[in-house]
Amino acid sequence: MNAVQTPTPLRSLSSVLPLSRPSHRPRPPPPPPPPPTKAMRVSMRDRSKNRKPLQRGRSLSIEAIQAVQALKRASGKGPRSLELARRSTFGRLLKRDMVEVLRELLRQSRCDLALKVFEDIRKEYWYKAQVLLYAEMFSVFAGNGLFEDVKLLYLYLRTEDNIEPHLEGFNSVLRTFISFSLVELAADCYYFMKEIGCEPDRSSFRILINGLESMGEQVASAKLREEAQKYYGDLEFLQETEEMICQS
Repeated sequence: MNAVQTPTPLRSLSSVLPLSRPSHRPRPPPPPPPPPTKAMRVSMRDRSKNRKPLQRGRSLSIEAIQAVQALKRASGKGPRSLELARRSTFGRLLKRDMVEVLRELLRQSRCDLALKVFEDIRKEYWYKAQVLLYAEMFSVFAGNGLFEDVKLLYLYLRTEDNIEPHLEGFNSVLRTFISFSLVELAADCYYFMKEIGCEPDRSSFRILINGLESMGEQVASAKLREEAQKYYGDLEFLQETEEMICQS
């Protein structure tokens, strides 16, 4: 009797057939990530901080700007060129532009040109003296140490016809004269105010009396104290600040 043979177990395909290799090369592993770096903070620079602030209310016309530039260029070429520029460029401007050119030259501390321009303006038929404009010129000229020109301008002020008794303007003039120790001009300006009917107020006396006493001018201060008492009696306001006087 034939013995029953046990069937041979099937081999796995992997043991019979060799594993097929892929036809393409495997991709290389990705490069390692770069080491972490410190975060950099980038800030945009505000260029507006480098710009000069615009002056509110000031708007020069093109003609006025050209006149300022022409006068400045001509001033470096000699008196003859400057005279020609004053006639051909500045002399043709309108009233408003002439005054704005003067103020722009003052703003730039071009006192030499400002004085020439102001003398031209005084010759115009429409010219009318303004104490506030004089006060502005006194402040700029004195601030640049041009005290002889300040005296000349004050002489112009004294000889003006029909000047308005502008109290605020005169107080500004007094303040400038006292600030730069121009005692004679300050005292003369006080009496000039009274001549044209511009009666001094508390601010006027406070500026003069306190200023003169700080400079050791006791004699002149004593006379003003007497006059202040005639106006106001009590002189306690001399110890008050400018703001307190304005509010009273």
